[in-house]
Amino acid sequence: MMKFELISFKICPFVQRAVITLLHKKIPYKVTYIDLSSPPDWFRQISPFGKVPVLKVDDQHVIFESAIIDEFLDETSPGTLLPSDPVRRGIDRSWIEFGSTLTLDFSGLIHSQDAEMFDSKLQLVKKEIKWLENQLDDGAYFNGNDFSLVDIAYAPLFMRINILGLGETLCPFEELPRVTAWSSRLLELPELPQSVVSDFEALFKSHLINKAPYTAGRLGLK
Repeated sequence: MMKFELISFKICPFVQRAVITLLHKKIPYKVTYIDLSSPPDWFRQISPFGKVPVLKVDDQHVIFESAIIDEFLDETSPGTLLPSDPVRRGIDRSWIEFGSTLTLDFSGLIHSQDAEMFDSKLQLVKKEIKWLENQLDDGAYFNGNDFSLVDIAYAPLFMRINILGLGETLCPFEELPRVTAWSSRLLELPELPQSVVSDFEALFKSHLINKAPYTAGRLGLK
């Protein structure tokens, strides 16, 4: 059995994707937390982008980027979280990438420094989320009733939307009933609360209060 060490930052949504995959597939792992604002030298030497997550395999190999880490974990453990059909698999990978862009744009929204930036980013994120409505059917997950890496890619995003009380703003039920239902199911995943530190919500809100006081005030976090 391979030995896995996940290098993490406590509030990073992309790290959380990897943790959900590890938990869902019952893969043993060790987690090491770093401060991204002042990363240790050893981290600079193994992360070419200076980002987390980074997965160390057997203390010698390094894999980075969350989507790639998730596929690696899926491929090297029993069962599969991607479709067997190559076309469907390509579609899933496309929407995982879309989820990465959406997550980054949501981060831009919640780190807005003024009303103009906030309102502009809000419209962008709402426009992107609307794309998801037509990709979903009435099944439980993105691929109908089959849980997949696509669901894992979006769960951290919806968790943050829920914590900040932005669900009705970004995913109004009247306009996006399938997205609303999907996000609710993802919030019920048993792995979700286990994939973050116990004081995650407090850390996340404190981070926004310190780094994005305009957004924190607008969302009533102060």
